[in-house]
Amino acid sequence: MAWDDIPDWSSTVADALLQTVKMKDPFTFYHCCRVGRAARRLAQAAGLNEYDQHRLEFSGLFHDVGKVGIPDNILLKPGSLTSQEFETMKSHALKSAEIIEPLNHIAFFKSLLPGIRSHHERIDGRGYPYNLEGDKIPLTARIITIVDTVDAMMHTRPYRKGLSFDIVKQELQEFSGSQFDAQLVKIYLDAIRFWKADQEADKEEMVIGQILKKSA
Repeated sequence: MAWDDIPDWSSTVADALLQTVKMKDPFTFYHCCRVGRAARRLAQAAGLNEYDQHRLEFSGLFHDVGKVGIPDNILLKPGSLTSQEFETMKSHALKSAEIIEPLNHIAFFKSLLPGIRSHHERIDGRGYPYNLEGDKIPLTARIITIVDTVDAMMHTRPYRKGLSFDIVKQELQEFSGSQFDAQLVKIYLDAIRFWKADQEADKEEMVIGQILKKSA
């Protein structure tokens, strides 16, 4: 498949869905924007073609939209979740896929679903929702897992201060091969230094239509 297989109205769909997320939880909105951008960068660094890079960007943008279906007292809780609350929170991956599924008659949107559903799977099989392991986890999901985790760790929440990149790097290295795809971690850490200028230019007020605009 090629870039021309992505419907012209895809960015409009992304904008509409993410504005709904923004009304529910601005943090999740900005997180999805950053993860979409970072997933595309990592896909490029991993040697994926332009179509797959855009597929990773959309998958990253949509990976947490299911959080609109999580009750506010859980999603916005300023403290640790109980085990029961955590089980509810874990449902967001499948909820995100369910929101996109009405578009699965469009090949491009159907191709996003594996990465969205499985972005909390772990290489060692201890993730969710399907306990997949190793190469059974879709490549798109393995890419999103890394950039999603990095972004979550580095940004401050009411219950936890954001971590420095040095600490995040240690976490990636420590859990490489268990939580994260080891080869993708290496690619990420080798490539991240080249992204810093672009990351400085990224603004929290970024417009989804600008993120997803076609290359000239």
